[in-house]
Amino acid sequence: MSAKTTINIKIIIASLAFFVITECKNDTGVVPKPYGYFRISMPENTYKKFDADKKPYTFEYSKIAEIEEHSDKPEQNWINIVYPKHNATIYITYLNIKNNLDTILNDSHNFTYRHTIKADAIEEITYFFPERNVFALYAEIEGDAASPIQFLMTDSTRNFVRGSLYFNAAPNSDSIAPVVDFIRKDIIHLLETLEWKK
Repeated sequence: MSAKTTINIKIIIASLAFFVITECKNDTGVVPKPYGYFRISMPENTYKKFDADKKPYTFEYSKIAEIEEHSDKPEQNWINIVYPKHNATIYITYLNIKNNLDTILNDSHNFTYRHTIKADAIEEITYFFPERNVFALYAEIEGDAASPIQFLMTDSTRNFVRGSLYFNAAPNSDSIAPVVDFIRKDIIHLLETLEWKK
């Protein structure tokens, strides 16, 4: 190998080292932007009353939502509160208590905690509205779980209602956060307005 070739190789190596060092050092302060999501603008939370003749409960729900009744089995008193614009549904199931509240509560608890596989945390809040004889448990499931909010309401003797919020999309807590925040207020309002019929 000639002296000239050796000098050329050293120059090439030095040049490559210079470019590697300067490329790794970021003096511009430019940082790649994280992946973003479309801005979702939400309306003000406003409500109307649900009071179907044969249902054993009434409550107020969002004016932008629609009620779907289960026409195939109306005696079950199950309904869906559908948010068509946001691809979200609150599934409401009703059970008549027949000396089996412990079993119903245990089943409901197990159903909520099935989401721990994908959940980062589950936060529970209890409510008691003695003037309406409503005991409620609200559970918020953090992370990419299929259902971010679940809740139950009971009078502990006759009536039991369970609700679950689901989205008709792959769970991604970041992208659905604005909608969850909006529906959270609706669910709390539902808990605060639910009444049992005699």
